[in-house]
Amino acid sequence: MLRFHLLIADFFINTLSFWQWGVIALVPPLILALYFLKLRRQPLAVPSTYLWAKAIEDLHVNSLWQRLRQNILLLLQLLLVLLLIFSLLRPGWQGTELLRNRFVFLVDTSASMSASDVSPTRLDDAKRQAIALIRQMKSGDVAMLISFSDTAKIEQSFTDNRRLLEQKVQLIEQTNRLSDLSEALRAASGLANPGQSSDPDNPDDTQVADELPAELFIFSDGGFATIPNFRLGNLEPRYQKIATDNIKNVAVAAFSTEGNPEKPGEVQAFGRLENYGSEEVTAEVSLYLEDALLDAKSITIAPRSTDTKAAGSTGVDFTLGELESGVLKLEVNVKDQLPLDNRAYAVVNLPRQAKVLLVTPGNDPLMLALATDEAMKLATVATIDPEKLTTQTVKEQLTSGAYDLVIFDQCVPTEMPAASTLFIGRLPPTPEWKAGTKGLPVIADVDQVHPLTQLVQMSNVNIFEAFAIEASPPGSTKLIDSDLGSLYVVGPRGGYEDAAISFDIYSQGKDGITVNTNWPIRRSFPVFVMNAVKYLGGVRTSLATPNVKPGFPAVLRSDVPVKSLLVESPRGDQVEVLREVTSNYVFTRVDELGVYKVREGSGQKVKQQFAANLFDSRESDLTPADKLEIGHEEVKATVARQVARKELWKWLLVAAIVVLVFEWYVYNRRVYL
Repeated sequence: MLRFHLLIADFFINTLSFWQWGVIALVPPLILALYFLKLRRQPLAVPSTYLWAKAIEDLHVNSLWQRLRQNILLLLQLLLVLLLIFSLLRPGWQGTELLRNRFVFLVDTSASMSASDVSPTRLDDAKRQAIALIRQMKSGDVAMLISFSDTAKIEQSFTDNRRLLEQKVQLIEQTNRLSDLSEALRAASGLANPGQSSDPDNPDDTQVADELPAELFIFSDGGFATIPNFRLGNLEPRYQKIATDNIKNVAVAAFSTEGNPEKPGEVQAFGRLENYGSEEVTAEVSLYLEDALLDAKSITIAPRSTDTKAAGSTGVDFTLGELESGVLKLEVNVKDQLPLDNRAYAVVNLPRQAKVLLVTPGNDPLMLALATDEAMKLATVATIDPEKLTTQTVKEQLTSGAYDLVIFDQCVPTEMPAASTLFIGRLPPTPEWKAGTKGLPVIADVDQVHPLTQLVQMSNVNIFEAFAIEASPPGSTKLIDSDLGSLYVVGPRGGYEDAAISFDIYSQGKDGITVNTNWPIRRSFPVFVMNAVKYLGGVRTSLATPNVKPGFPAVLRSDVPVKSLLVESPRGDQVEVLREVTSNYVFTRVDELGVYKVREGSGQKVKQQFAANLFDSRESDLTPADKLEIGHEEVKATVARQVARKELWKWLLVAAIVVLVFEWYVYNRRVYL
């Protein structure tokens, strides 16, 4: 009962005193009294036989209720008075209103916005709220619309056309990409701050270049990193949190295949699952090969930690036996709020051998290391003398990208090839590389992390003469250091990499062949050669197909040099990818999750495949952020609008005027018509 009284008190506002209300309360009875006191007498000549009947009827006419029968004027006048009384009571409710007259709407379309904790999805709710704000815009207000995931897209520049803005909001589509607010903020700041304007060719766009503040509405769940060193300028941020706090989501966080080190030829699949909910989850995990069920296991995943907020995690593994190629799918059978991360794919491609050219006057240990069974599985090797570098055939091969790796032993080309290179005892003939002093080096350190020097032990290696690599291209990595300086360095060159060792293994001079090091008789030498072939040659083993995240480019290579590759998306769309100068093919339209098929040139056979998986904790963790950190500003979640009272008295006055006009019309019809 008390709540009802509070609602009534909030709906009406008393603007008059008691004696004023008393005067107004007398108006309806006075109208009724005037109708009761009004007697209608019309002199008429009638036959005497009707006299008594007319007298009896007159009694009915003067009765209290008969006078009110079918009297529309009385009803209209009473309705008019009631409308005026209600307008004086100022009925209304607490609502919201926009603060400014310029607005920028940022709508998050990243993968987490497809979560169903808000029905039907978070993105649909964000679009609904954006449209509600657009409908509150007043005449003369302008707004701009930007959708963003890891990139920003200007859906509509500044315009006062609310209908156009609503249409653009409806056309925003969900993506599977990660979330990054920084590019969207830069786009909004560039268009909203002074000196920027809208599209002059669009008649619906309004020129916006005045130094006026604009409200920035961010419709998102806040699943992105903080934005450091960003100045909002004239933008006043409002974070509209689109999510609930009741989160239920299990994600496949990693999925890969590896060979069994104890049983060569046997393949193992490994997966990691994470639980971002507050309750323990027991579910079945299934492994498929080409959509055929191979195995299934029941697992239990602990809930996320209440202290560290880290997701509960567990691993799962499967033994597959021998497998040369195919598509594996790992799927967790659970109903949660984000189905797209409940499955992951791993592609096992046929091995791709590297094409290696060895240019040497003679180096038996190096040639022997490249002729082992293990090396022949990784690469096809051709060997030529340094004198043949000047022939037209070899020049065309080196400039056309016919080789993945060229090894220059005791020699230097006149120009760098269209391939990655390994120089032994020499430096690449480019200005970035410079040699230092020569001497008898003592090895001090070896980078055990870089793929070129993994498992390469140099403690028992003696070198009689070497020179220090004094300078190398920006971004280079020093792999072996000595008291002289760096002895082994790898550096970038466009899309290629060049590695250089500053000492000879064998050298040929006037006195014949000279041995410069005992490295070839150490176990680390064939490991060094295999690392170089794998890394610099771009070898793809059957278990080494990398995962690509949505929005990131996929760098592809072909078995033979072709002009283009044809990439087919999981949905069936086909895109031609042209070969770059680096002999790589860069596919930038990784928008869908699943397996992409690659064909070479005009061929119809699928030569390789790669998988796109989400594998991102920010997107899988559906817990919304309560605040955003933009530069040095902290933006808390808000309703994004100012509380204001919505009143009906204006509309009641309009209705009273309509009733008054209609009453005048009815009166005139009775009197004059």
